[in-house]
Amino acid sequence: QVQVVESGGGLVQAGGSLRLSCAASGSISRINAMAWYRQAPGKQRELVAAITSDGTTNYADSVKGRFTISRDNVKIMVYLQMNSLRPEDTAVYYCNARTWNADYWGQGTQVTVSS
Repeated sequence: QVQVVESGGGLVQAGGSLRLSCAASGSISRINAMAWYRQAPGKQRELVAAITSDGTTNYADSVKGRFTISRDNVKIMVYLQMNSLRPEDTAVYYCNARTWNADYWGQGTQVTVSS
């Protein structure tokens, strides 16, 4: 079992920045990749950014150049640095940890960007 807990959401004005953090615990050696997803009201959950165990990253087109995902392998943390935030980035952001046979999710953290 893997547990993930997010933190760092909040309210920010358009153009501002936020950094989300995700702490993983439990069977962390089984984690292959970690990612951030988001879900806005009335929309499906979508991938924002992901990072594999070897550091390979990928991003949704809508956040490329504005968001950066990183990981701390000592603290077993994953971060999402979000710059130049837009109102359309408003959503609940979820941390995901993926093993070879399961996905584990956090409870989510709200990010609200005001115009």
